[in-house]
Amino acid sequence: MLKEKKIAVIGGGKMGSIIAQALLEKRLCLKKSVIVTDVDSNRLGFLASTMDIPVSSDNKQATKNADIIIVAVKPQNMKETLQDISPVVNESKIIISIAAGITTSFIESFLLKGTRVLRVMPNTPAMVGEGATAVAKGAYATTGDLTMTRAIFDALGLSFEVEEKYMDAVTGLSGSGPAYFFMIIEALIDAGEKVGLARDLAAKLSAQTMLGAARLCLQSDKSPSELREMVTSPGGTTAAGLKVLREGKLRETLLAAVEAATKRSKDLAAGK
Repeated sequence: MLKEKKIAVIGGGKMGSIIAQALLEKRLCLKKSVIVTDVDSNRLGFLASTMDIPVSSDNKQATKNADIIIVAVKPQNMKETLQDISPVVNESKIIISIAAGITTSFIESFLLKGTRVLRVMPNTPAMVGEGATAVAKGAYATTGDLTMTRAIFDALGLSFEVEEKYMDAVTGLSGSGPAYFFMIIEALIDAGEKVGLARDLAAKLSAQTMLGAARLCLQSDKSPSELREMVTSPGGTTAAGLKVLREGKLRETLLAAVEAATKRSKDLAAGK
């Protein structure tokens, strides 16, 4: 699907470079078919030496020669970037944005009418190939464009199609979600140390336990509540721990966290 496509990644920061690296590692395209741009010459030198792919500081030229343009700049730089590349964008190209809070209609307003735009929200576990990415189509994007975009982000983990109106909710859940789990792991490490475990052992046990539970959720045909019941014996150790979590309102706290992050995403999109 992507073998014969030329791809430009505009913005060689953390996520932009992760995307480019995944494209190459999964052999979705050839090295000569991918170019990464950035304003930082030192960053470009690093990417060129570590990834052995073409790099450039010229967004417009990279866009002109590409079939797929992945815009991985910060939201506050999106307007300037779109103004720069708009003269060379036409209906034959696909624009994929990973900028949080930037709508497809905003992007389309700077480009030729009919330009195919998609908006994605990846998250940081993409760094280790375990990302969760939501993909939404703009007004002119096709089903084929969606399939191609999902193929790119499936190389970083799992992708899911959503309606764009749910992107703020996705941001609050999976975009910010890794931080929630990191905090839980931090607490479990402290707890393990408190009950006598060495800190490095507690860290490994906590992280692997969360990884295993998540993988079991993804691969099992049982719901999380059914899986929880499987490991909870009446009067047992797990039941004692869950009782404390319920009394501490863990469920309500996580609900409130996702709601707060979702609201903040909406506020940022509105320029607040």
